[in-house]
Amino acid sequence: MFFPGLNPARISNLINRNISLFTTGLSFSDLTTKFNAMFRQGAVDKSTFVLLSAASVVIIVGTVLCGIGGCMSLGNNRMKLRGIWFPIVGSLIASGGLVGIYRSYLQLQASRGAKRAQVVFPSVFYLYIGLLGLILLVSLIILLTERRLEKEDKMEMPEKYSLFLMLLPIIILAFIFLYLPLYGWRYSFFDYKAGGTLSRENFVGFKWFTILFRNPATVRDIVRVLRNTLVMSGLGILTSWVPMAFAILLNEIRSNRFKRLVQTVTTIPNFISWVLVYAIALAIFSTEGFLNSFLELFNANQNTNWLMNSDHMWTKMLLWGMWKSLGWSAIVYIAAIAGIDQELYEAAKIDGAGRFQRVWHITVPGLMPTYLVLLLLTIAGALSNGLEQYLMFQNANNKDVIEVLDLYVYNIGIDGGRIPLSTVIGMSKSLISITLLLFANRLSKFVRGEGII
Repeated sequence: MFFPGLNPARISNLINRNISLFTTGLSFSDLTTKFNAMFRQGAVDKSTFVLLSAASVVIIVGTVLCGIGGCMSLGNNRMKLRGIWFPIVGSLIASGGLVGIYRSYLQLQASRGAKRAQVVFPSVFYLYIGLLGLILLVSLIILLTERRLEKEDKMEMPEKYSLFLMLLPIIILAFIFLYLPLYGWRYSFFDYKAGGTLSRENFVGFKWFTILFRNPATVRDIVRVLRNTLVMSGLGILTSWVPMAFAILLNEIRSNRFKRLVQTVTTIPNFISWVLVYAIALAIFSTEGFLNSFLELFNANQNTNWLMNSDHMWTKMLLWGMWKSLGWSAIVYIAAIAGIDQELYEAAKIDGAGRFQRVWHITVPGLMPTYLVLLLLTIAGALSNGLEQYLMFQNANNKDVIEVLDLYVYNIGIDGGRIPLSTVIGMSKSLISITLLLFANRLSKFVRGEGII
């Protein structure tokens, strides 16, 4: 469903080779990119592709139902009998989607623009027919055999399976958004342009890898970007103790109402997008913003655009990031403080220890394992500063000092159109990050006696 090579809806060579069945169903614009002129000329009927897209959605729905049935098969007999209907219904629904794709193929083949549309019949279509037929056959056999078994009073599932199914959505999301994109690494071996295809004609091997070292301009850019990335990561590591200190101070507040108020106020910024954060910054620090208007009251206004200049940009980005994430990052430490044995505090209080002594000798040591794990993970992600914050605050004046690695990949790939080069840099970053993670794991075993992975 997510692999372009297994897309049964690719009934024309003009349909991008790199879109999957999932994209075909959910992105009509990507499906019909090269057919708009034929739609306007009446050479191809737009309803053909509407049917094709709808049929793809139907197949996706049928596939999901089959997956639900597979999950329910892990339960007891009663749950299996209820769940077996899902793959039966799902396979029939998906078969209806295949019929829709076939009708779209026939309509496109019969249109006036069939030759221009380069109509083809997808060979993977037969694979889908075979799989759906097999699922339907196996489901019917199971339905007939399971009816003879004794039924329980209610549907139940062993705990090990139910816990696995609770984790399954996270695994699926991680696969889709973290591992499936690795399939795009193949672009680094081709002279690919947006909207094009990957073929033997534009295969260039390791050409884009060598450009990283042979092109002087690219080398200078990489050095500059790595400097910005490592400096920002270094500042983040040096200030990584701030959320822990904030959590300790928050825990020492005696008034629960005031404590909840402070925690809420400091956590809310985490849920504000960087677009809105930049809008706030623009309202305060622009030439006609609040700060300059306030300074004007004292005849001290110089119409300074605090956002445009590059002075102290690293510090500005650090402070904006800390303001946005401080309350959210402290939640982990607040939870860790709650897990510290309260009898230790009572014993220390009886021995005459003050509040600061109790914090220093009980709270801080109790938080150090959590802090070290998060610190090592931060070191492992030293090359991943994120994109949104720097993209929002970037301008022509501060680009040299604000452009970190993630933003550089975006700029040369999306804005510059050099997708293969951006893919190479992304690959290199991933491999280096894995190396840093393994190093951090070794360091954790040396310091703490146990690893983080």
